[in-house]
Amino acid sequence: LHQRYRLKEAIMQLGPSGFAFENYVADLLKYYDLQVSGIRVKISGQCALHEIDLIGISNSKQFMIECKHNSHRGTYVGLKVALYTHARFLDTSPKFSGEIIFCNTKISENAKQYAKCIGQQVFSWRYPSEKSLEKIIEQNKLYPITILNLSPKELEIFSGIGMMIAKDLLEYDEAKLSKKTSLSVKRIYNLQTLVKKIIQ
Repeated sequence: LHQRYRLKEAIMQLGPSGFAFENYVADLLKYYDLQVSGIRVKISGQCALHEIDLIGISNSKQFMIECKHNSHRGTYVGLKVALYTHARFLDTSPKFSGEIIFCNTKISENAKQYAKCIGQQVFSWRYPSEKSLEKIIEQNKLYPITILNLSPKELEIFSGIGMMIAKDLLEYDEAKLSKKTSLSVKRIYNLQTLVKKIIQ
């Protein structure tokens, strides 16, 4: 339970730094069968121009992905988000084969019912029960880098180089990652040590 609380706190911290949550979800999808082909892409629909958070590709099919992040406790993603995501999907048809919403909070019953009815996929906190956001993260140890208690500047650095998953820090030796981030070798060593403790 303590680990899950820390995880929720870490995901809440992905909001203030610009597009950190979208970048994190893009990294998360690399571990699944969705390859991210674009982040914050402008797409012309039949009636309007839309900025799509993420575009994912799986089995030659293209998916529109909406990322919703809330920094306040107890906030729900409601029907409004499901409705405007579907409206974008309809307006950009036939460019996408499906629509997906990723959010870091719970989703309302109305939004769940609507999503089920139109075939919209949702990944949120505690929903769906077997593939909820926290289960995807915990089962595959895909903790966000914010679980390392980074400073805002450090978060900006890692987000800027597209490194949003904590265990990805272990793919580099200290000196190389220090050079890549301009952080001290000692700081990198301490962060990598903390990552090892968290994913054990």
